[in-house]
Amino acid sequence: MIEEIFATLSQSFVPKALSQPKSFYFSLGDIKKTVELSSDSCRVTDGKAVENADCVCKTSPEFFLRIWQENYRPGMKDFMTGTIKSNNPTALQDFLRSFGK
Repeated sequence: MIEEIFATLSQSFVPKALSQPKSFYFSLGDIKKTVELSSDSCRVTDGKAVENADCVCKTSPEFFLRIWQENYRPGMKDFMTGTIKSNNPTALQDFLRSFGK
């Protein structure tokens, strides 16, 4: 299911959602993906494709699916307990907005 989501990201990409390019690295259990977004493009790569992503997100595949499919939005408790870890939680909102979420 996670692989399907990343494989179809470019189809649900919303152009002009971001004003500046951003890179995202996702570590979801055994699944590692890099997503590079600009105002008019979306590129998904397996593994770590950039040295220092603007936003790193580590969580379980199940929690990612909850966010993606059920529109759950992580709160402070989720970050404090380590359910989801990110160096830039605000950028995760930009990521979701870039796909109409």
